[in-house]
Amino acid sequence: MIGYHDFQHDGRTLRSTVHIPEGPAGTRWPVVVFVHGFTANRLELPDFVRMSRLLEDNGIASVRVDLSGHGESDGDFFDVTISGEIAETRSVLRATRAMDFADPERLGLVGMSMGGVVAGVVAAEEPGVRALCLWSPAAVAPFEIGSGLLKGVSLAAEIEEKGYFDAAGHRVSAAFVEDIANLDVYGRSAGYRGPVRIIHGDKDDVAPVEYARRYLDHYDGNAELEVVPGADHAWGTVPHRTRLHRSTVEFLVREMS
Repeated sequence: MIGYHDFQHDGRTLRSTVHIPEGPAGTRWPVVVFVHGFTANRLELPDFVRMSRLLEDNGIASVRVDLSGHGESDGDFFDVTISGEIAETRSVLRATRAMDFADPERLGLVGMSMGGVVAGVVAAEEPGVRALCLWSPAAVAPFEIGSGLLKGVSLAAEIEEKGYFDAAGHRVSAAFVEDIANLDVYGRSAGYRGPVRIIHGDKDDVAPVEYARRYLDHYDGNAELEVVPGADHAWGTVPHRTRLHRSTVEFLVREMS
């Protein structure tokens, strides 16, 4: 069953799509919350919709939410910060735990790209996350942006000239740049003690796989990294995307059912 839910956070409505497996009334299902990437939305390029349907077929409900300034949710992208996205995801997770179809003891997170960075921090800082799966986490971002560049272009120069940095037609604020440059991505993720699966392509030229490997140095033996030969950041072939989905379902069914 597919439905829709409006979350409220800090005066804004965050719109979401909810998938619930078929079953007896009153069933409490394990639930996965999906966190999309930078400038994306709850559909997400590597196909959150397909993943939600696969999970539903395997007895796991899911929530796909548009963070503020993205998709159908309230807010302007110019006001987006990584700290704000972390706070919003924590709020959504808490609200999901209280939904009548959710088993509050079996909540998981799946994050794509920048959403993987957000999900990693949230899992460590919000109690009760049962399992964490990161797709191509963009852990490179604080280091790249902290150096003053994004894809080789000077952030400061463009912000000084325009008042924003143009990221594929989205206005990125100086506040976003400063916020993510100061993010201790590994340190703030390291406290999570549940099972972690990181899935990353070795041809990812947006978030190089060596930044995914660094997570393993900070987790306490509870994380595994699956490197997929030939896969890019967008998981842009049928075989690569199929492997991504199958690996994710296998992991979540094992850890949450």
